[in-house]
Amino acid sequence: MASSFLCLSLLFISLSTADGFLEYVVGRCVFNSTELKDIEYIYSYYFNKVEDVRFSSSVGKYVGYTEPGLKNAENWNNLPGQLAAMNAQKETYCQQHIGLWNKNVLSKSAPPTVKLHSTTPLSSHHPAMLVCSVYDFFPSKIKVSWLRDGKEVTSDVTSTEEMADGDWYYQTHSHLEYTPRSGEKISCVVEHASLDKPLITDWDPSMPESERNKLAIGGSGLILGLILSLAGFIYYKRKARGRILVPTN
Repeated sequence: MASSFLCLSLLFISLSTADGFLEYVVGRCVFNSTELKDIEYIYSYYFNKVEDVRFSSSVGKYVGYTEPGLKNAENWNNLPGQLAAMNAQKETYCQQHIGLWNKNVLSKSAPPTVKLHSTTPLSSHHPAMLVCSVYDFFPSKIKVSWLRDGKEVTSDVTSTEEMADGDWYYQTHSHLEYTPRSGEKISCVVEHASLDKPLITDWDPSMPESERNKLAIGGSGLILGLILSLAGFIYYKRKARGRILVPTN
């Protein structure tokens, strides 16, 4: 379930700071497999953050985008040796690096973690809403769906895009608005390349363990307070009975 297209880029920077201008070039490889036919080599020249001219192996020549870029493209396209050298980069540079990239990174995967909880509905169409939050998975391609009594739910479902966490992992969230029915079973289904079979998480409408713990702690505190109050009251009564009263004139 890998992404349709991936890009392996190396940045080569050539600086020219005369009068504050900046010029740099970027070489990158775009691919959806390690096969040579599925690879595109792109080499772009930028001036002041604007792309002037680009070589693409799919086109086989330089293409200009600005007035200076058009002139450079025309000159370089008239150099057969230059075009041959650039076209060869698809195999000598891209294919070699893509093989390493595919072996060391893209072949790795991390299984998702799923958390299911209820929240306030986004609209007034239904009184309840469930959120299926999926964390820490790689690669980014994933499918999240809902089952209600064993049947897939397609209406009143909204999902976020896969969001990068900045550490190679991704997260996504799917929302289901619904009207509860007695005895029903609602499940969040996650399908990912790291999983041998779909990961199914059933919704438990009973109070979450964290809430039960809060109530247990609160109840224990209340009982302890009552015990201490009762002990204090008994102590006070016993001490009052043993007190000697002295009559006054």
